[in-house]
Amino acid sequence: MTTESTIAIDSPVHPLDDPVRSSLRGEHARFATWSGRVGRYDPEVARFVGHPLVFEERDWTDLAALIGPGGSTGLRGHGHEPPAGWTVLDEFGSVQMDGTALEVAHDPDLEILTAADVPEILDLIARTEPGPYAPRTIEMGTYLGLRVDGRLVAMAGERLHPPGWTEISAVCTDAEFRGRGLATRLIRAVGAGIRARGEIPFLHAVAHNTTAISLYETLGFTLRKRGHLTLVQAPA
Repeated sequence: MTTESTIAIDSPVHPLDDPVRSSLRGEHARFATWSGRVGRYDPEVARFVGHPLVFEERDWTDLAALIGPGGSTGLRGHGHEPPAGWTVLDEFGSVQMDGTALEVAHDPDLEILTAADVPEILDLIARTEPGPYAPRTIEMGTYLGLRVDGRLVAMAGERLHPPGWTEISAVCTDAEFRGRGLATRLIRAVGAGIRARGEIPFLHAVAHNTTAISLYETLGFTLRKRGHLTLVQAPA
């Protein structure tokens, strides 16, 4: 494998056009492993892979080296044609939303979550399924939680960190406590921390999750672009 500094880089027009590689080149470089033009997060932190939009033969080789035999990952874009031995497992649409107009507000009732809270976080994630969360995802940024009678019932935090932007992610609420505006409070509070650094919040959502998208729109998020994810598996 090589370090990215030794290879030619195809730079996107905007940091959010390739948010994973933008993050791995900057704020999250400490989590990065590179092979050619392809980079990945430490899998204990996140399962994301950054890659060129148009694959060349060498990129598939580099990707296989990073995720290992039988490993799987999501690729942005559609029309990917993996070499023999690879498998396309799934495809689905996504949206990327710009939080420039998000109204933010600090919330004194929320607490900053730490590594000591990870078992509870993973339990809440498993029950609510907001998206992938690994044992060290908490190291990607600030995560806030709300407790009721000592029990973690809702959370949200910071994930990808392209230059000038921070992604809000892992927005989830225990089923027993939904409908109380907790997600709104958490999003506004996480956004307040992002704005305090002079950055802009953004987020991603699966295209068919119209309930979540509608909530984000009411909070001031606007559609930046529609995308497509292709889940592929390397040869065993």
